[in-house]
Amino acid sequence: MNKQKKKKRGKKSVQNLLGLQGFTTYGLKTIGGELVYFAIQPTNISVLSHVNIEIKIRHLLMVLTALPHLEVACLDSAQRFDDNQQFMESRIRQEDNPKVRYALAQDREFLDSIQLEMSTARQFVLALRFKNEKDSQIFSRINDARKALHDEGFEARRMGPSEVKRMLALYFEASMTGDQIPDVEGLENFDLTKLRGATL
Repeated sequence: MNKQKKKKRGKKSVQNLLGLQGFTTYGLKTIGGELVYFAIQPTNISVLSHVNIEIKIRHLLMVLTALPHLEVACLDSAQRFDDNQQFMESRIRQEDNPKVRYALAQDREFLDSIQLEMSTARQFVLALRFKNEKDSQIFSRINDARKALHDEGFEARRMGPSEVKRMLALYFEASMTGDQIPDVEGLENFDLTKLRGATL
């Protein structure tokens, strides 16, 4: 019994482990329901007056009142380089050749400059969760959410599959090119025309 259970567990894909079931017409299907994501254009509050910041906060409260089930996430919109920088530091300490040490130091400085540029890069994502709703109901609620955001002065757009994949890849620190990850794991390793011919 235990061996059979272990075999079944071993066959689970990464998607199953994360609770992802695939893309739908409007969003991402998960074990917790269908999620529809909106990317919101951030506002640089450092250039706003105290009064304008309070107005923005009031507008956000109005959105959350109109859409009480809205989920909000603030993510890094780019990868971190902490592990690479630590690796460079350890390599510099271990290296005997001064020319190689110099080259490693230059690489470390380059990573520092990139990280400094990206330290303020944030991505604000809003999510609506749907459970057992029909496509027509989801479409209606998406339009209501878009209108509520627009009426309060927020620029938001529904995220497509490639944007959602990139967001998940950055969140799980998998890849900068998450939008290019295939929808089905391992699909690129099979020639579907040959498989279909074999079953005929």
